[in-house]
Amino acid sequence: MINCAIAGLGRWGRALVAAARNGKRLTISRAVEPDMDGARSFCAGHGLDLADNLEAVLADPGIDAVLLATPHSLHRKQVVAAAAAGKQVFCEKPLALRRADAAEMFAACRNAGVVLAVGHNRRFWPSMRALRAIVAAGELGTFLHVEGHNSNENSQSITQGWRLSPEESPGGGLTGAGLHVLDAFVSLLGPAHQVYARLTPHEPGPPPLDTAMLAIEFENGVTGTLATVRATPFYWRLHVFGTKGSAEVLDEGTIVLRNSGEPPATVRYPALDTLAAELSAFADAIEGKEPFPVPEADVLATLAAFEAALQSMQSGRPVICHG
Repeated sequence: MINCAIAGLGRWGRALVAAARNGKRLTISRAVEPDMDGARSFCAGHGLDLADNLEAVLADPGIDAVLLATPHSLHRKQVVAAAAAGKQVFCEKPLALRRADAAEMFAACRNAGVVLAVGHNRRFWPSMRALRAIVAAGELGTFLHVEGHNSNENSQSITQGWRLSPEESPGGGLTGAGLHVLDAFVSLLGPAHQVYARLTPHEPGPPPLDTAMLAIEFENGVTGTLATVRATPFYWRLHVFGTKGSAEVLDEGTIVLRNSGEPPATVRYPALDTLAAELSAFADAIEGKEPFPVPEADVLATLAAFEAALQSMQSGRPVICHG
C-alpha cells in the first residue's frame, strides 16, 4: 500500500480522499489544510493527521506520495518541493497556468526519479476511452473537425475564495471546465497550432457570469471549436467528425455514432468510479507497472493552447501556440 498525504481539503480534495478509500491502492494518512478549523471534523472522520503546512509532511519518511488539490498558483513550488523530498506527486489540473512552469515541474520530478501525474479525470470516462480507441483505429476516416463543450454550474455556489480570483482563473470557465475539453482535444488530435479565443463577461458576480469560446487550428490541419459557460447546468459534449462518420460523447458513458446511410447508433457503457481509476493509474505508475496515461507531452501541449487562448482573449487576435 502506498502511504500518501493530501494538500487541500476543499470539495475536490475531499472527493480524492473518498476515491482513494474506494480504490484501495493508496492510503491517505495525513492532510494539509490552512483552514484547520474547517477541516478538523472531516479529518477526524477519515483518520487523517491534520497539519497547516506542507513542509512537515514532506519531511515525514513514512509518506511515499503527495496529492495536491491546491490553488493553481501554488503548484509549481509544491511540486518542486515534493520532488526534492523524493515524494511521488499527483497534482490536480491545471498543473500550471503557464507551459514553462509545467515543464519545470516535470523536469524536477524526472530528475528526482519520481512520478508526476496530472489529474485529468475525464480521460478515465468509459466513453472517452472508447472514443480514443475509435479514433486510433481509423474508423471515422480522415479527421476534419472537432467540437467540444463543458459547462459546470458548480461555480454558482462559489461566492468567495481563490477560484474567483482573476489570477487563479484568468480564462473564466476555460480554466476549470473548459480545460477538460482542451485536454480531450489534445489526447485525440495532438497539439494545437493556433487559437482564437473570446471571453465575454455578463456580470462580475460573485458568482461570475461569463462565456468563453475558442476556434482552434491543430498542427495536423483539423479545425475545432470549444465553448464553456460557468453558470449553466452541467453539460458535456465532444464530437469528432471524419470523412467516414462522426462520434459524439454526451456524458461519462454515452457515445452516439453516425455513419452515412445509417441511423445514429447510441452506445452506453457501465458506470465507473473515475477518480478511483485515476488514482489506481497513479499507483500503477509509482509501482512501474504502466506509465500514467496523461503523458507530459499532452499536458504541455494543452497548456500551450491554454496560454495562447488567454493571450487571444486579451489581444482579440489569433495567437500561435508555442510548444
